[in-house]
Amino acid sequence: MKAGADIATDMETTGGRQDTKEVILDAAEKLFAEKTYSAVSLRELTQAAGVNLAAVNYHFGSKDALLIALFRRGAIELNRARARLLREAEERAGGGTPPVREIVAALVLPAIRYSFTSTRLALYNQFVAFARGDGPAEAREMLDKEVGHLQRFALSLARALPHLPQHEVYWRLHFAMGVQHSLYTDMKRLETLSGGLCQLDDLEAVAARVIDYVTAGLEAPYTAKG
Repeated sequence: MKAGADIATDMETTGGRQDTKEVILDAAEKLFAEKTYSAVSLRELTQAAGVNLAAVNYHFGSKDALLIALFRRGAIELNRARARLLREAEERAGGGTPPVREIVAALVLPAIRYSFTSTRLALYNQFVAFARGDGPAEAREMLDKEVGHLQRFALSLARALPHLPQHEVYWRLHFAMGVQHSLYTDMKRLETLSGGLCQLDDLEAVAARVIDYVTAGLEAPYTAKG
């Protein structure tokens, strides 16, 4: 149990607010995104958050557990935005199946918008890429196995693409997610490759390109594979 003196110290350091856990999460997310998970020390983290080490241990238990808490917080917000857009698309379709393009927009727009803004989830997107490389095994396993939020999109796509067998819908959804992930892991490479021809300063134009590309791939004719 955390000592009362430590709690009092944290309250004083964070301006008397009773949100020390969120303060630590925000500081960690920013540092991990700017550097890497392994490059940030607990000392640096506590200084950035304005708390002592006891506060980190009390709220999270370890640096690895803090990393996992960040994943969960960002994923909840991102997936809530996706679900809302898909629900709105279904409502526009009168409770039926939305067009493929609208399903794709619901899936990719939140991540694209967060990647191009200064919101917390913009940092989360960058942070995921770092964590894939040097985060703890438990965090990587969570990313690989916690995919329940995508099942709703798989079902919507299956209804919208009745010419595809179920396994093909999953393949194409997986490739669609890969396109989305490349937006916050390889954009500098795109700038270099194109010699500056591909500009990233127009969010809506980038989003439209992604949606066009992914929709075309999903709607492509199906040929049975061996």
